[in-house]
Amino acid sequence: MDIVKEKKKGFALLLTKKAVPYYVGAFLLLFVAYLALRGDGRVLRVDADALVISPVTEGEFNDYIRVRGIVQPRTSILLTPLEGGVVDRLFVEEGATLKKGDKVFAMSNEGLDLQILNAEADLAEKENLLRNTLITMEQDRLNVNQDRLQLEIDVERYRRTFLSQEQLYNENLISREDYLRAREDYRLAEGKYELVKNRLVQDSLYRSVQVGQMEESLRNMRLNMAIIRKRKENLVVKAPIDGELGLLDVVLGQSVTQGAKVGQINDLSDYKIEAQIDEHYIDRVMPQLTATFTRGDETYSTVVRKVYPDVREGKFKADFKFTAAHPENIRNGQTYDLNLQLGQPEHAVLVPRGTFYYRTGGKWIFVVTADGSRAVRREIVIGRQNPQYYEVLEGLEPGERVITSGYDSFGDNDCLKFK
Repeated sequence: MDIVKEKKKGFALLLTKKAVPYYVGAFLLLFVAYLALRGDGRVLRVDADALVISPVTEGEFNDYIRVRGIVQPRTSILLTPLEGGVVDRLFVEEGATLKKGDKVFAMSNEGLDLQILNAEADLAEKENLLRNTLITMEQDRLNVNQDRLQLEIDVERYRRTFLSQEQLYNENLISREDYLRAREDYRLAEGKYELVKNRLVQDSLYRSVQVGQMEESLRNMRLNMAIIRKRKENLVVKAPIDGELGLLDVVLGQSVTQGAKVGQINDLSDYKIEAQIDEHYIDRVMPQLTATFTRGDETYSTVVRKVYPDVREGKFKADFKFTAAHPENIRNGQTYDLNLQLGQPEHAVLVPRGTFYYRTGGKWIFVVTADGSRAVRREIVIGRQNPQYYEVLEGLEPGERVITSGYDSFGDNDCLKFK
């Protein structure tokens, strides 16, 4: 007896073998649609109109960099007071044109005034002491000379007495004792006379030495007095050279210390240009390299005068001097863009500068295909660079086109498909 099977309906019908081919077909259809819509995971669609596409060319690479320089006076001298004090008078203001020796400002210093008074008192005391010493020495000299004269007379008197007594003694008219006493008195008088003469010589030498020392001390005190008075003159600060007062950092009533930097005089007879250069070029920038800049229709030439060794905040400083005339009406603080020549021009493959370099570091670039439908990532080697071009050493040929705008929105994709 045949069994009648009941037809499946609803959800049960989806579980039959007849439904399997439909499942497979639907899966394949969905997979193909997924592939068509997804595309390659390394391909990105971009708008070609939003990109900067530049040609790769072949030509002369001019090895230079552009740096911004600031005009500075060739020579600047700081104003530093030799004495401290309180500012009580200003003679000029910033920007004034000065001649050497012109007064800038004046100060007062009570301590220095007191020191001058004390030095004057010491000098007067020393002069009085020397005067009194000279008077005393002169009196001593006169007394000794008086003694010498007296002894000289005594010697002569005793000599006569001795000669007389000697004659009488020889004639046996006086005793031997009287004769001997007369001889001894004569010898004593001669001895005293010799002592006085020696004293005169010694006193003369001593007086000469002592007076010389005192006069030397007095000269030193007078010199010290002159120096102190000179310090008084230093309270008036003057311009050390002809020039312009570029800075004056003092006000009335301000206390200024000795050696403080209070101003600056700029010599406007010549100028230099001071530039800050990226430390990347520190090994290539050296004295005597040339640089030019343009002002109006004129081109001016300069040369590197000095390269400073210190690197601060990624930059080092260099000074440029003019090799010929400088621009008319040049002003301190003006800025110029200098083209600093680092080497001789050479033939090379060139790519225009662009912001792509900040993302790639010059190691790769997107190259547009021949049909212009897409751009493909390619490894390259970039050498030198100037404000206009990169020098390409490997990876590109003249006539190709590359994307030189920024790559920040491209992610890690290797291919860009243009819309």
